Amino acid sequence: MQSRKAVSPVISTVILVAVAITVAVAVAYWMGGIAGQYTKFEKVEIQSGVCIKDGTDPNYFWNITLKLKNSGTATSTLIGCFVNEIEVTNYTATDYEVGAAVTTMSDTFTIESGDAKYIHIYIDYGNYYYLSPGTTVNIKIHSAGGMDYIKLIELV
Repeated sequence: MQSRKAVSPVISTVILVAVAITVAVAVAYWMGGIAGQYTKFEKVEIQSGVCIKDGTDPNYFWNITLKLKNSGTATSTLIGCFVNEIEVTNYTATDYEVGAAVTTMSDTFTIESGDAKYIHIYIDYGNYYYLSPGTTVNIKIHSAGGMDYIKLIELV
């Protein structure tokens, strides 16, 4: 019995440290996966805004095109569109409406993470007579997550 030898203390320490590091790395990956599920966020960027004046005087309207990109990690749902803090009167419009500001954005417009989409906002001169070429308007898009995304557009 005395001729048998056990594992040396150095080798047992190396094995114990290797097992501890392996377990620590596995726990770190596991916790990172759990944390990633609860830390998703939305971030919509208004990458560009272009305004075009359509129609003839005095019956004209402005066609504003916005390019939106979701650079966050969660799907973003946009639920409101405002021109100078006044909500547009019609969502899912296909063309301008007399005396109103309308948009092609639906009232529950979703953008997946990494996707980009375009929306149009039509502003008729009728009820917005105080606007004129050269005026800057404040376009605000509101999300279901409580975020507001704002773009200042100069009317042409």
